[in-house]
Amino acid sequence: MCGIVGMISQSNVGPRLLEGLKRLEYRGYDSAGIATLTEKGIERRRAEGKLQQLQDLVRHSPILGTLGIGHTRWATHGAPTQENAHPHASEHVAVVHNGIIENFAELKAMLMAKGHSFSSQTDTEVVVHLLTHYLDEGKTPLEAVQVALKELTGAFAFAILFKDHADLMIVARRGSPLVIGYGDQEMTIGSDALALAPWTQQLCYLEEGDYAVITKEGAEIYDHTDTRVERPIRISLLSGDTVGKGSYRHFMLKEIFEQPTTISDTLNSLIDQPTQTIHLPKLSFDWKEIPRLTFIACGTAFLAGLTAKYWFEKFAHLPVDVEIASEFRYRDPHLTPGGAAIFISQSGETIDTLCALQLALEKKHHTLALVNASESSMARQAQNVILTQAWPEIGVASTKAFTSQLVVLACLAIAAGRARGVLTEDQEHTLVQSLLSVPSHVVKVLQKDDQIHDLAHHIRAAHSSLYLGRGTSYPIALEGALKLKELSYIHAEGYPAGEMKHGPIALIDEDVPVIVLAPQDAWFEKTISNMQEVLARDASVICFTDEAAEAQIQSLSGKIKTFALPPTDAFIAPIVYTIPLQLLAYHTALLRGTDVDQPRNLAKSVTVE
Repeated sequence: MCGIVGMISQSNVGPRLLEGLKRLEYRGYDSAGIATLTEKGIERRRAEGKLQQLQDLVRHSPILGTLGIGHTRWATHGAPTQENAHPHASEHVAVVHNGIIENFAELKAMLMAKGHSFSSQTDTEVVVHLLTHYLDEGKTPLEAVQVALKELTGAFAFAILFKDHADLMIVARRGSPLVIGYGDQEMTIGSDALALAPWTQQLCYLEEGDYAVITKEGAEIYDHTDTRVERPIRISLLSGDTVGKGSYRHFMLKEIFEQPTTISDTLNSLIDQPTQTIHLPKLSFDWKEIPRLTFIACGTAFLAGLTAKYWFEKFAHLPVDVEIASEFRYRDPHLTPGGAAIFISQSGETIDTLCALQLALEKKHHTLALVNASESSMARQAQNVILTQAWPEIGVASTKAFTSQLVVLACLAIAAGRARGVLTEDQEHTLVQSLLSVPSHVVKVLQKDDQIHDLAHHIRAAHSSLYLGRGTSYPIALEGALKLKELSYIHAEGYPAGEMKHGPIALIDEDVPVIVLAPQDAWFEKTISNMQEVLARDASVICFTDEAAEAQIQSLSGKIKTFALPPTDAFIAPIVYTIPLQLLAYHTALLRGTDVDQPRNLAKSVTVE
């Protein structure tokens, strides 16, 4: 959650701190603030609400300084108010924080007993007072940080300023990511590389437990044992242009329309087109030796794993479990000896998934991270890594990252099937050819965007809706429902179509629209039968099917609205059918006037439990 940016420069940093926060606003937008060091001491500007509120405040009350930190917040401890907005500060120190201090209550009680007075509801403020306490004892800033870090329990990334130290910032990370950017007599820090993209391409990613002393000249990095260490400086391929909206109204719409490209790029990274075969990076395990596979993820990434379960069991005859990361790590899971686990995350920093990865490593399980960030914590810790080629995704609701995950998982399933002797060479060629056709199918769907906009009018006034699918369409129904509720705030649930008669059908009436996914696959006739059950209860139905089946479906009832997709092989239908569901959620949200890119209460990168 939360976004952190900081800068030491030779010129005023205020405007650039705001610029950096704008690129991080997808991480949280409940409140925002910046602090700089001036001749008068520490100055702050904080505002409740989205970043624009802070920008307006700074325009009317400018803030100067060549050293500063900024923060955009997703509220954990305390309501999203100005008093709870970061940076938190005393006369001597200012702090921005991403994460949760788990032992804040006992630290707060101890500090209050020593005479400290608190002005916010946040856990972060205890860090300010703890540092102030040690500074008052005569410790240097570095000594104060070293002692304080040993007293803190939880996950965090910090950036800290100190009064009377105009060329000093100290940063630390434990559980939450932090990156340092190197420039010419200028240093920057951020929650991720996106914040720093316009200013530098030379990046250093702090490792777990690291902290760093930063001046204009560079950074001294220490590990959790207080030992001076060297961390590699890497060259980033990101630029400031990477995160622009271009001519699109919203980041989400831009990212939906980027999918022919991101899917193609992902396919090209894993497929040898002349031979029509899958070419994976070298893995540390042999698919033939894997007795059981586990997918572990959260949210939309979990649904990618649920889709891939069907592929792996069909094409590789490999038993698959799909686990929600936050449940997996707390139930003392049994992992089949010799098995493998695939951890799916757009950011590679999702805290529950990252902790589940660490648990699997402790249990000597084979691990593979499927992420969109090559320098993320998961990518660095897993034994094997495969990258999606989605590039930065700014819209909070995942779109292109999800379809790129599906593409990678489809390629993995084919590779596993070949290695295990389930698929022949000819069958691999056929499946690869189907995958290579996905971008053109997606283009055709996007060309009918206006039809999706028309369908959105039929659900914009609903209070609740149901999404139905069978087989590989079931997890896509779950994903479609998730997108609708995230963006439009309409209650939506996805179900296996065959389960309707076992309870959910009680919800059906003329005011509950039902969205049905009916590609012509092995489940098509059963899906149509289940849709008939819904129609018999006077439901309003929107059916996504292919062109060949559209007339048949329309003949069933005048209450059915259809959207025809190009004929697709059943293997790739989950990827292609995802696109119109994304557009349906987008257009419904527009019609209802909700915030598409920054839905309420949500943040992009979930780095707290």
